Amino acid sequence: MLISVSFLKNKDGNYETINKLNNTSCDYIHIDIMDGKFTKNKNFEYKEIEELFKDNKKRLDVHLMVEDAYSYIEDYIKLKPDFITFHIESKSDINKCIKLVKDNNIKVGLAINPDTRVYNILPYINDIDLVLVMSVVPGEGGQEFIKDVVKKINELKALQRKYKYVINVDGGINNETIKLVNSDMIVSGSYITMSDNFNENINKLKEQI
Repeated sequence: MLISVSFLKNKDGNYETINKLNNTSCDYIHIDIMDGKFTKNKNFEYKEIEELFKDNKKRLDVHLMVEDAYSYIEDYIKLKPDFITFHIESKSDINKCIKLVKDNNIKVGLAINPDTRVYNILPYINDIDLVLVMSVVPGEGGQEFIKDVVKKINELKALQRKYKYVINVDGGINNETIKLVNSDMIVSGSYITMSDNFNENINKLKEQI
């Protein structure tokens, strides 16, 4: 299982948190982007992210919680992340967004909110590389894991016999809730970035895998 770390909620400041993550055993740094429309909160402009990651060494995993995914993708392809994921619930042309990501040799993910059915992604399942299951409501760090999403993870696991994609789970992941998650990748945030020892908590997650 791959571990991606979100710095959305942290106690050391964004730049220091990213620097610390660069010296851990995490596989990816997860970049959460919110537009204040799809989510009630708005966070970074692209230029701020570009500055924060100018010295980055880790692979990047971008998560766009935005209504107009296409215009954001046009910016975030410049970071050359491994993955760009956007929401099926956004007001975007899904096929157009998938094509833009893949045309830039980046893997594309579709995210589904806790109340969205797996059925909704089936028209796109042959064209995507990752499905991100939200186990919290998008928009804020530090929320508790919604246990009902475990059924969706298991449904996606069954579909993997026919289709090829990475299952990623984001929200409320810690050393206890990770035991509920049968996925290929997880996103953990405050469990790591609000701790005194990032690598120790990353290793605690790995022990449960």
